[in-house]
Amino acid sequence: MHGRRAAKLRCPDNEWAEGSLHVMQALENVGVTFEITGLDNIQRLKGPVVFIGNHMSTLETFVLPYIVQPLKPVTFVVKSSLVNIPVFKHLLLSGEPIIVGRTNPREDLITVLEEGTKKLKSGVSIIIFPQSTRSIVFNPEDFNTLGEKLASKAQVQVIPFALKTDAWGVGKLIRDFGNIDNSKKVHFAFDEPIIIDGRGTKQHDVIIKFIQEQLQEWEIKDSVSNS
Repeated sequence: MHGRRAAKLRCPDNEWAEGSLHVMQALENVGVTFEITGLDNIQRLKGPVVFIGNHMSTLETFVLPYIVQPLKPVTFVVKSSLVNIPVFKHLLLSGEPIIVGRTNPREDLITVLEEGTKKLKSGVSIIIFPQSTRSIVFNPEDFNTLGEKLASKAQVQVIPFALKTDAWGVGKLIRDFGNIDNSKKVHFAFDEPIIIDGRGTKQHDVIIKFIQEQLQEWEIKDSVSNS
């Protein structure tokens, strides 16, 4: 599926998803193209889930609500610095995210497990980016198991997802806001739901493999398209 039109998603009466749609429209208006696959994996699973994926840029934080929200009520785990940016503060807070400081891993773990479990029990899915920071290069060593721990505690399934969003660059003055490169296609892919077994070690490896394979596939595909 390519972009909002091909995905045929109807934005519900939700301020967060509506604002996310406007961001996606603005990106498309300057020539950014989107490819979204695997939405049927979200649609066919009833109940809340934990979405676990890589984190490449600020773009996904503002676009994913529109992609996922029409299919499942959802919110994010986000760092506190992001919700303090004046331009997008209101938009992010309207989604009632779980906010972590990223300075004390122990406190962040407790916050995510406690608040995340409450939201999941109430029917709201959670999007988690387990990497310590956004990165164009995916490093499995920086990909922690917080998502699996939350899913195990709340007894819900996980939907792995991969993304390539380097069309939104890193800013020089404000890291979250860089230049837009419309020569780079934006990709999102959602895998089949998985059940966390025990500590989730095997499932963690499955998620990492899915992300790596998708990134490699997109790299080759986009190189051929641009040649």
